[in-house]
Amino acid sequence: MNADEAAPGFADLGLGPELLGVLTDLGYEEPTPIQREAIPPLLAGRDLLGQAATGTGKTAAFALPVLERMHADGGDPDALVLVPTRELAVQVSQAFHRYGRELGVRVLPIYGGQPIGRQLQVLRRGVDVVVATPGRALDHIDRGSLRLEGVATVVLDEADEMLDMGFAEDIEAILARTREDRQTMLFSATMPARLDRIARRQLRDPVRIELGREAAAAEETPLVRQAAYVVARAHKPDALARLLDVESPEAAIVFCRTRAEVEQLTETLAGRGHRAEALHGGMSQDQRDRVMKRVRGGGADLLVATDVAARGLDIEHLTHVVNYDVPSAPEAYVHRIGRVGRAGREGVAITLTEPREHRMIKAIERLTKRRIPVEQVPTVTDLRARRLEITQSALRDALVAGGSDRFRVVVEALADEYDLMDVALAAVKLAHEATGGDADEREIPAVAGPGGRGPRRDDDRGRSGADGGETTRVFVNLGRAAGVRPQDLVGAIAGESRLSGRDIGAIEIADRFSLVEVPESSADEVIEALRQTTIKGRRPGARRERYPARRG
Repeated sequence: MNADEAAPGFADLGLGPELLGVLTDLGYEEPTPIQREAIPPLLAGRDLLGQAATGTGKTAAFALPVLERMHADGGDPDALVLVPTRELAVQVSQAFHRYGRELGVRVLPIYGGQPIGRQLQVLRRGVDVVVATPGRALDHIDRGSLRLEGVATVVLDEADEMLDMGFAEDIEAILARTREDRQTMLFSATMPARLDRIARRQLRDPVRIELGREAAAAEETPLVRQAAYVVARAHKPDALARLLDVESPEAAIVFCRTRAEVEQLTETLAGRGHRAEALHGGMSQDQRDRVMKRVRGGGADLLVATDVAARGLDIEHLTHVVNYDVPSAPEAYVHRIGRVGRAGREGVAITLTEPREHRMIKAIERLTKRRIPVEQVPTVTDLRARRLEITQSALRDALVAGGSDRFRVVVEALADEYDLMDVALAAVKLAHEATGGDADEREIPAVAGPGGRGPRRDDDRGRSGADGGETTRVFVNLGRAAGVRPQDLVGAIAGESRLSGRDIGAIEIADRFSLVEVPESSADEVIEALRQTTIKGRRPGARRERYPARRG
């Protein structure tokens, strides 16, 4: 059987026999939608702008055309692939090695955290494809060790994440040093306005493909059970721990927005007995490798990570994805939950949402065309029932496994004094308590769901704020002396944060400072937003008020 007969789907795309043979050996039968749409125009030399989420096969969509069109001359690289993280650099490099093995392709990943001496040696010997993070690529370019004169193809993979990490200027600087007639491919899970502007400047009449994102939403989300839980920020750690206790995931990724949140939440979960590991961009490569080894080897069942740090990771036994915060872009939500529910396996996507984040939930529902059910955080009664189920399951497994005969003498002795049912109850009680079954728990107050959905309990009475949540006051070091008016503060906050004017409470303006009442859950965001803007031509300082906000 020849390669064309073995891989008819790929043969129709115009790939050569060497690549078709490799794809056959790897068990590839039919191209994914993005591969079917992207490979022919890329083989024809067209630029491409692809919106594609994880799990759509986009790496092969750009790697196969790059390899097919490669003109290796033994010297400078023919292709440059820019990626946001070390993990993705390694993953993409491995893919190029896998697909290009019959072509003798030489691939080098270069990224920070790896000795630069080895990278310099390999670059001097000559490579065909360089897969790099932008910062390290620019470092080599400035050293003269990475020459771009021969680069005919540039790929920007996970471009939105590279922008979020602050690589926009590095990317522009790298592209400015490549040939004007290069072929450029840009792949991204989301397409923010800033990225679209870069694409317009750097790509020439590109083929646009957006089916990768739609395919991910349509094909993957039906296998994912989705649920949102509305929780005030102060109760989110307890709510997450409660949900994890009830769900008992085989393996889960918990997504957080910041490194600090990752570290704090990991410590909190570990303190409650969960085998949690942190992963974020501030860790060394050795630290990250050790974490992933523990997760993949079963030494940890929870990975608490930022979006950027988790890019390129593939955990085969992943069962749950948890959004500790609602993703700011709806596409990012699809991107995250696409990690579970693959290959016919069911998965679970849990989102902890604060009361004022209902607009973001609505935007996700519009994109996925599926309603996200708003559920109630399990009560203490629910948790106790679940723990009893776990104890019962463990006892059933012990009965099936056998090997308990050496305890028979204890049961027979006790049966002479007590009823056999009472003996069994005492044994179950001891087994249950040994696993922390009677640990003290606090009820987690319920709040109204997005757009008013979901129940509200009586213990929410007396809370201030339009949504029943806590509020706090932000101190701003500008007041009447600077000409500041209430509308100036409202405009600055609403223009730079996710809050609207309706979300902002009482404003007090003194001669040299102002106090603004905002939701407690959004205070840090408001402070950061104020520090990044100007009011009356001045950049204000902002912090939380040093004294508790007055309650109405």
